[in-house]
Amino acid sequence: MNWYLKVLNQYSDFNSRARRKEYWMFTLVNFIISLAIVGIDNALGLSFNYTENILGSGVFNLLYNLLILVPSLAVAVRRLHDIGKSGLMLLIGLIPLVGAIWLLILLLRDSEAGENKYGANPKKL
Repeated sequence: MNWYLKVLNQYSDFNSRARRKEYWMFTLVNFIISLAIVGIDNALGLSFNYTENILGSGVFNLLYNLLILVPSLAVAVRRLHDIGKSGLMLLIGLIPLVGAIWLLILLLRDSEAGENKYGANPKKL
């Protein structure tokens, strides 16, 4: 939970670096919270009927996703900075299938050793 709160506290930091652990722990906690919120939406009958995905979507889930959008983008940009890439590389994910796979591979890569133009290696801090 500390990793999740750390990302929320750094919601406006698009300049430094984020370790793999920071990014993926945030993603895991975010996924678990989303599942719980979808369950609440479904239990209260607030899910949208036109969605056909397995998890569904509802009012609370939509609000949560809007609240978490900026911190999610910030930690993803910082993760790309950690491997020496520009935050604009996130746009690769917009390319159907291939882009998402490529972005996943980038996000799974180990940190660039030492200092890079985005700051000191967070593993060493």
